[in-house]
Amino acid sequence: MKTIFESDKSFICEIDSPCFRTLSNEEVEWVRASKTQVIFRKGDNLTKEGAFSSYVLFVIKGIAKLYIEGENNRNYNIRLVLPGEFVGIDSVFSKNIFSFSVVALEECQVYLIERDIIRSLVKNNGMFSLSIIARYCEQNSFLYNALHNLNFKQMNGRLADTLIYLDRVKESSPDIFSMLSRKDIGDFAGISVESTVKLLKSFERDKLITLNEKDIVLHEKTKLEQISKNG
Repeated sequence: MKTIFESDKSFICEIDSPCFRTLSNEEVEWVRASKTQVIFRKGDNLTKEGAFSSYVLFVIKGIAKLYIEGENNRNYNIRLVLPGEFVGIDSVFSKNIFSFSVVALEECQVYLIERDIIRSLVKNNGMFSLSIIARYCEQNSFLYNALHNLNFKQMNGRLADTLIYLDRVKESSPDIFSMLSRKDIGDFAGISVESTVKLLKSFERDKLITLNEKDIVLHEKTKLEQISKNG
């Protein structure tokens, strides 16, 4: 992690996000005064599960992976964190520790904003509060869907669901599959590396996808959606 100062070329002055546009000039100054702009290199942890949380993160640039840590190097990937997203909002309103880990898949530029400032904004600005609630509900919905897939779908259905999700991200981030190992993809689906590789080759034989080194191209999205639904 590297702190970025105003004299650095990579410094981003404006707080430019739809949720911040609802703030008054005074509230914008609160954020400016309380934030620190940092760069996380590829592989750096933005948060660590169980670590103390004194700030909320807001991703300006880059993509990160949010996951829950398990035993014996087994993790479960919940979702990708994209530019314009907060990380650690739940720590503002509950226990002050991170309940998940987030690792940078590429270089990420992030604001670290003091928790108390976010709490004050939620308390004083109704439109900002609504945007935070909407984001929090969306993230919870993602978590519920992940739990549903893990408990009620077979391996091929879970992998198909993962590929469909990552392919949607690929529309704005064409290199997303190249950022992920086969283990990463398996961790999104809750299956082993061996099963991931086997199922990907099976999907390719059925002409549903093409494997081009690390990249994956989806050809039959409708059939993959059927596998996801019935799996």
